Amino acid sequence: MAVSAAALVLLLLTSSAASAGQETEEQAGPKPWIPSLADLQEAAEQEPLAKKYVRWLEEIDPIISLTERKVFLGLQHDYRREAFIRQFWRERDPYPQTARNEMKENWEERIYIAETEYGGLDDDRSRILLVHGTPQGTMEVRCTKTRVPIIVWYYTDSDVIDYGFLLVFLRQAGTGPARLWRPTGLGLGNLISNSRSCINGGRMSGVINAMSVSGYDRTFHRIISKPKPRSEEWVATFVAFTTDISPDAPRFDAKVDYAFLGRYQNRTVVQGAIQILKEQAAVGEFAGFRSHDFRLTGEVVIGDQLFETFRYKFGFSADETQIEVIPLAFQRFLRPGDYRVVLKLEDLNAQSYFRHEVDLVVPLQEDLATIRDDLDNESIALFREATAAISQEHTAIRIVPPIGNLHSGRLRFDTLASGGDIDDVTFFLDGREILTKNHPPYNVEIDLGPFPRVRKLRAVAHDGNGLTVAEDEILLNAGEHRFGVRLLEPRAGKTYRESLQVRAEVDVPPGETLERVEFFLNEQLVATLYQEPFAQPIRLPKSSQVSYVRAVAHLVDGNATEDLVFVNSPDYLEKVEVQFVELFTAVLDPEGRPIEDLRKEEVTVLEDGVRQDILRFERVEDLPIYSVILLDNSASMAGVLGRARKAALQFFQQTLEPRDRAAVITFNRFPEIAVKFTNDPKDLGASLQGLTAEGQTALYDSIMFSLYYFSGIKGQRALLLLSDGKDEVSRFAYAETLEYARRAGVTIYSIGLNVEGGGPRSKLVNLANETGGRSYFIRDVGLLEGIYELIERDMRSQYLIAYQSHNSEESNVFRALEVEIDRPKTSVRTLSGYYP
Repeated sequence: MAVSAAALVLLLLTSSAASAGQETEEQAGPKPWIPSLADLQEAAEQEPLAKKYVRWLEEIDPIISLTERKVFLGLQHDYRREAFIRQFWRERDPYPQTARNEMKENWEERIYIAETEYGGLDDDRSRILLVHGTPQGTMEVRCTKTRVPIIVWYYTDSDVIDYGFLLVFLRQAGTGPARLWRPTGLGLGNLISNSRSCINGGRMSGVINAMSVSGYDRTFHRIISKPKPRSEEWVATFVAFTTDISPDAPRFDAKVDYAFLGRYQNRTVVQGAIQILKEQAAVGEFAGFRSHDFRLTGEVVIGDQLFETFRYKFGFSADETQIEVIPLAFQRFLRPGDYRVVLKLEDLNAQSYFRHEVDLVVPLQEDLATIRDDLDNESIALFREATAAISQEHTAIRIVPPIGNLHSGRLRFDTLASGGDIDDVTFFLDGREILTKNHPPYNVEIDLGPFPRVRKLRAVAHDGNGLTVAEDEILLNAGEHRFGVRLLEPRAGKTYRESLQVRAEVDVPPGETLERVEFFLNEQLVATLYQEPFAQPIRLPKSSQVSYVRAVAHLVDGNATEDLVFVNSPDYLEKVEVQFVELFTAVLDPEGRPIEDLRKEEVTVLEDGVRQDILRFERVEDLPIYSVILLDNSASMAGVLGRARKAALQFFQQTLEPRDRAAVITFNRFPEIAVKFTNDPKDLGASLQGLTAEGQTALYDSIMFSLYYFSGIKGQRALLLLSDGKDEVSRFAYAETLEYARRAGVTIYSIGLNVEGGGPRSKLVNLANETGGRSYFIRDVGLLEGIYELIERDMRSQYLIAYQSHNSEESNVFRALEVEIDRPKTSVRTLSGYYP
């Protein structure tokens, strides 16, 4: 496409130079590409790369990092190379929530264009096209001093740069691959003829002048630098899951057996057992505890494709003298077919290794497996108990979750039951038995109360002998952010002999990543699993003491949650729920300023008048904050919504720290999540675009919905409500909203705009006071920015006070809280109480 207007080029170059002048050295990016690929074959460690991998490296050279290239060249198996390529593109997918990978698709299309239009990837135009996309315009200038034409490309923006720039390409003698001209050194004016016909009325002189502007060289460096992936952490993870072992690494011997335990849905349960002589295992000691510790990394390969990788960690007491062989067991759920399973076992105390490969034919397993009798006793026990547990998977019951959110009143719950062993189903609500159905359909109708609160519904299926054969439970009104783990096996009331099959399921909040699940027997960590299925056989102690199994799930951000089940416990043993209470508390001096030097010894916490022992006391200025702005956009906000929106955006821009998250919920007749929790002010700003004031007001419904949206999130949480206090069409009443707010544990900051005295004003005040927040009332929306600054300062200057409640009674009675400070004339704001 020829350029026909000098003004367009000059405007582009002026904005490009201005943008470049604002960049720092760090923003300029890394050094330019090193285009040579001649050393690829020489760098491969074992044997020459197949042509398709050499070709792939050539195609993605403009974007592959040095670290990624080194790792790829060091891979020793084609199935690992294929897995690397898949993950490479996955990490660069601009929209990972969709089924397509738009970047990979665009790259393949641009490869075709580069080869057909520019003769291959060696042409620098091909490399620019691959990274930046098609230019918005091109022109060819023939009147040069060297009589070799130059090609000019210009962009208004590109795939990786959000401002305009232009590039100049030279072709030796007018033929062959084009090379990118650098603006430093020899000036562009020395290439272009100064004849009147070439300058063309100032058109090329503008190009010459713009490319000589100070700072354009820095822009040029950014243009030719390799764009970085979202994160290169994936490379370290990929390397960590390899089963390759250095030839110089010390080795030890072990024995591996596989068994097919039964059918789980449409897959076969494959269990591997590794047997290690105890005398071969090294002993580690820490704080007086002696242990054997192993890490197992495995790969399942189909043909030349890596089907899955898995990792476990195992720990055993080194002082248990009853065993001579240490058994390590693992499970995978595989469809019938041919596989190659590769194992690498590391003794963490000796830094020695065992590696094992086997071709495995997985059958369609309809019946239970017959346990081989040539195994050692420890392995036989593991296989036997795990097989028995799998046999019960054919009998199952699942509670069908209800549609929608905020469930209250009378509601019917259905179940899906399978297997012929179910004789009756008993339903429990919050641990209390409510109904037993002895014939299908197994459903129940429950009164959940007048307003939504977190409830636990459990269904337990029994056989004809009254034994539990299946069970399921769901949490109601728990919210989409809930992070939880639940032990499906072992089950209370069931008898286990030598070993048992631990099985857990995990609920991970949207946008979060599960790091690992740990299984403990009593307080000893026996296995760590890094991916599903979270199932693990473990051996029980031979003593008659009551044992318990604990499952702990960890997110990558450090959050953890756990579940515990007693094993073979007597009927009189009860699981006592201990309430751990966290209070985010503001302490103010007589002038209303935050006190920043408070000590734990000056604080007293009373629950229903009983003094509690404080276990945690710290300033929260460095802790993450989750905040929601609940913005009224009903018709009554007409005329002020624009300024309210601007103030909300400024709050996000000034307040959000890297670990904070914020969301926007707008409401008129119905609440609507404008943007979910994020740390990106651009997303928050976009959510506020196009808001119009219209419709009636459902204030109380929207407060309930916003508090529900916080469910499952731990830590400091704040709801910033901006409204005129009117409610016209809510389903829930004020009293129900206040009660729900007291249960939610979320601090409410209410900002009343043009609110008259009386009912609406006092209700906004009560909502704030009962939850430890503050209320503000203004008539000029221009004061909002100052109010938001006060709220931010308040949230950043609070104390976290945590304790374990001395009250272990199972009840749903509100517990009143008081925080007293041993300083005169101080005031305290915190929760007025909580429901256990």
